[in-house]
Amino acid sequence: MAYGELIAALSLIGTSQTPASPPPSIAPQGTPETRYCLRVDALIGSRVETIQCRTRAEWAELQLDVDQEWAENGVRTIS
Repeated sequence: MAYGELIAALSLIGTSQTPASPPPSIAPQGTPETRYCLRVDALIGSRVETIQCRTRAEWAELQLDVDQEWAENGVRTIS
């Protein structure tokens, strides 16, 4: 009987956790100095994920729209 109670208690613990909220679909607003960190393609021959942090202006020079890429590849911002 104790095993049944234990299983019931553990199943309640597992279902009480709330899932993580989805990332925002556009990049958060910041100052001109705010750096936006995005996942970029790995170097040839490497499996290590590469993350680069640049300002909006720097990303724009590379012809990349931060707001458009943020939902799929955004990691964090650095103020």
